Amino acid sequence: MIIGVPREIKDHEARVGVTPAGVKALTDAGHKVLVETNAGALSSFPDDEYQNAGAEIVGDAGYCWGKSDMVVKVKEPVEKEYPYFRDGLVLFTYLHLAPIPDLTNKLLDAKVTGIAYETVRDRQNTLPLLTPMSEVAGRMSVQVGASYLEKEKGGRGILLGGVPGVPPAHVTVIGGGVVGTNAARIALGFGAKVTLIDLNLNRLREIDDIFNGRVYTLASNSYNIAHATREADLVIGGVLIPGATAPKIVTREMVSHMKKGAVIVDVAIDQGGCVETAKPTSHSNPSYTVDGVVHYCVTNMPGAVPHTSTLALTNATFPYLMRIASLGAKEALRRDAGLAEGLNTWGGKLTYKGVAESQQREYTAPASVLG
Repeated sequence: MIIGVPREIKDHEARVGVTPAGVKALTDAGHKVLVETNAGALSSFPDDEYQNAGAEIVGDAGYCWGKSDMVVKVKEPVEKEYPYFRDGLVLFTYLHLAPIPDLTNKLLDAKVTGIAYETVRDRQNTLPLLTPMSEVAGRMSVQVGASYLEKEKGGRGILLGGVPGVPPAHVTVIGGGVVGTNAARIALGFGAKVTLIDLNLNRLREIDDIFNGRVYTLASNSYNIAHATREADLVIGGVLIPGATAPKIVTREMVSHMKKGAVIVDVAIDQGGCVETAKPTSHSNPSYTVDGVVHYCVTNMPGAVPHTSTLALTNATFPYLMRIASLGAKEALRRDAGLAEGLNTWGGKLTYKGVAESQQREYTAPASVLG
């Protein structure tokens, strides 16, 4: 198979879909890898490392897409990349289709086989290709939130951990999954007071055990969320319904009652955000203010730490990539039901239920197209 690794062109996206180590493993297995010039440069993987690993360096994105059987990326394609879509192309990347109907249309019209990292499942029914970036984003959310609490960036002028004689900031984490757990861990490390809210009482028990009771846990309901956000200096949104649009857990009214200069970091913004006042931002223009509350809603947060993020991501994605390359997409999807959960588009049909429901489109079960 010919595998293309284009350079990411989303705003300030510096990650890359395959590392030189991955290229070597693919070429050793008899595959050909085309890497666009400088695709890995911002992740500290220069072209000569790819070349030494056996890749062919190509200067044109169109050539990279056009000559490849499968394109491996990090972020969902942006508008400039839509013309590269074609019938039969396998696209293996984060897609996050639910809030992007235009991208869904283009993939369906071109009959692209779209396999989304974020909906692939493993034998434990977890999301192995979403987990590493959720870990990065969860940890980053506190780092970013601490920075935006500084007065210079519009915050309340609060040091997250406080000092002797001055109380620390209060961090409210909404969602007890991978993002929320990692956010709570870093916030505790900073010395903040941390409250975590989740719908699943068993998960709250686990959180209580993990952190030895140092994290305050609350059952998710509108009263508790309103109270916790009103008391918070920093709110971190980490709610996920795999593949579907995130529910608006924090309402506009709740935001209006928050402290002036408080900060919201909505990590769920890739799937539309779990805060009603959240809208996607970029690393170039990362924040805005609503009712005196600073919102940070960058859709590719891990792109700010590309070396760590690329290594963490490709550690997880590469075994699947090798399987698809070796067996072909159809056979790999047939043999692995968890990988088939990642199939979002096939032959002009929408094959992921969460996206179909979010966009009110017709859903086709993957089994019916894979045969």
